[in-house]
This record gives sequence, C-alpha cells and structure tokens, in this order.
Amino acid sequence: MNKADLIDAMAADAGISKAAAKKALDSFTDNVTSTLAKGGRVSMVGFGTFSTSERSAREGRNPQTGKKIQIPAKTVAKFKAGSDLNAKL
Repeated sequence: MNKADLIDAMAADAGISKAAAKKALDSFTDNVTSTLAKGGRVSMVGFGTFSTSERSAREGRNPQTGKKIQIPAKTVAKFKAGSDLNAKL
C-alpha cells in the first residue's frame, strides 16, 4: 500500500473526502516527524511507538572496492509494534 492507497482507504473508512484524508495523513506525519526531530516519542496504545535511537560511528567497507570507510554517527527513527498490532499479524 502506498500513500495514495492509504488516503483512499482513510477517506472511504471515515466517509470524508480524499482531500480531507490527505490533510489528516499529512498532519499526522508532520507531527510525528517534528516530535521525533525534537528527541521525543509518539506512543499510540495498542498500535505502537515511534522513537529515535543514536547509531554510533563505525568503520565499514565500500562493497565495490573493498576500501575501508568511516560511517558517521547519526540519529535513526524506530518503530516498535504494540500488542494489538502484533496480535492481528
């Protein structure tokens, strides 16, 4: 399912226009993104939790040349599925 399919499904389920569903989805993703960028967490009971994690710097290899390279540290997004989501899978 891509973003357009999700918007169509949300509009049909909620009985709203596709434009309203797109605004709702965009608002959700914008708010989750801004919260994570500030170092926060977004928890939705039963569905799951969005959070961030620090990935330390490490040494890697270029797969084409085999040459060692330094991979810098960075912050990555994580999602942990909640109990209701896991039960439905």
